[in-house]
Amino acid sequence: MTKQSFSNLDIDELFSELSEKENPQSAIHNPQSRSPVHVVYGGANLFKADTPQKLGQIALKSLENYALNFVEFAQAMWLKGADNLPKYEDTIRDLEFELADNPEKIKQENFDAWFAWTIYNKTIEKLKREPIEDYRIDFEDGYGIRTDEEEDSHCLSASEQLAISRQHTENKTPFCGFRIKSFQSETKKRAVRTLDLFLTNFLEKMNGKLLENFVVTLPKVRFEEEAAILDELLCEFEKQNGLQTGEINIEILIETPEAIQNMQEIVSAAKSRCVAAHFGAYDYTSSFGITANHQHLRHEACNFARQIMLAKLTPLGIRLSDSVTTEMPIPIHRGENLSTKEIAENKKAIKKAWRKHFNNVTNSMINGFYQSWDLHPAQLVARYAAVYAFFLDAKDEQAKRLRGFLEKATQAMTTGNLFDDLASAEGLLNFFLRGISCGAFTKQEVLDEIGLTDSELESASFVKIMENRFRS
Repeated sequence: MTKQSFSNLDIDELFSELSEKENPQSAIHNPQSRSPVHVVYGGANLFKADTPQKLGQIALKSLENYALNFVEFAQAMWLKGADNLPKYEDTIRDLEFELADNPEKIKQENFDAWFAWTIYNKTIEKLKREPIEDYRIDFEDGYGIRTDEEEDSHCLSASEQLAISRQHTENKTPFCGFRIKSFQSETKKRAVRTLDLFLTNFLEKMNGKLLENFVVTLPKVRFEEEAAILDELLCEFEKQNGLQTGEINIEILIETPEAIQNMQEIVSAAKSRCVAAHFGAYDYTSSFGITANHQHLRHEACNFARQIMLAKLTPLGIRLSDSVTTEMPIPIHRGENLSTKEIAENKKAIKKAWRKHFNNVTNSMINGFYQSWDLHPAQLVARYAAVYAFFLDAKDEQAKRLRGFLEKATQAMTTGNLFDDLASAEGLLNFFLRGISCGAFTKQEVLDEIGLTDSELESASFVKIMENRFRS
């Protein structure tokens, strides 16, 4: 018998310390745990209970005015295959009837038409049903510096309106919160006062119960002490109001060089409260003296910051959000009696801004940031177009690949060989979980197409799926 050099070692004991350091799968990979695809920041002075619904209506109006059908919509966003779509209204209308009657048949015969029509209709449905997924009532950059009397008044009115919004399904947002001013010396006292007034009034109007997925956003964070102070303030508030410790979540804004260096310490100081980190590209780049005409989401300084955020915060299960597109899809010319030239110029400006936002959202998702900011309701059109296009364009090919991985893994485990493409398989599974979460496709569609069971998909782990199959 061959001598075994390690036979006297307790392997489980040897690996025990390492096992304790391994993080569980992040909640973003759990199909039962939703992640928002965007966040809308709006000044606290403007917030009303029906703000989410009204923003959706404005977005729909913009879509109706500047993209009359699915072809014009596809060409505005430069959707894949848009150049192959028909140009004449009667042909477009006939194709719309065919798509509505038998979309699967048209998908096989004319994928480009099915692709554009599906994204167009999904976008319209989303804007009608749930235009806002995450809303941040803003007392910082989107609000400005006001007198204490003004800000006190807006704390009370905005918190009351948020509570009222929970009484009407059409105005509820799955995620919400408010952004206070920074803890820098000039604004720290005002930030604490706003925090106290808003939370106290909101809790009172909610009969002592806070919302799920509710956050307090802390901007311009630099050092861990700032997160520790916010945690202590929230601990005191929870204690005074009979809430459980840790019930109020924290979200941090990464927009300073110090925050990049101290990121993990900041999150740690917030204890288990920190659930998300948003990147502020324009404050960040301006801190290096980068001039306004060169500040944009794809600047190398921003790419570096996002990579650090991914490397340091993703393993901790922190949800990441990219920054904002500053070019707004608004018309150049206002009024009712516009000339033909002015109408054409308005369309051109709107579509240019849509396309830029569409490209920025797509680029963020490619680089692992599945949430980013919207500042204007008309940006929602490009937002959902980009999200649905990202997932639907790749769905069939990714499903084919994942089925192939399942077959390869089954064969490898049966023959005792190691499966060496695990990372790719996990990435494919994550693609489908995120696609379900955002509504690009349904869970049942994924189950049917890939051949998974509901419990396998819910496990959110390719390893677990294969281990359970092998045991069976």
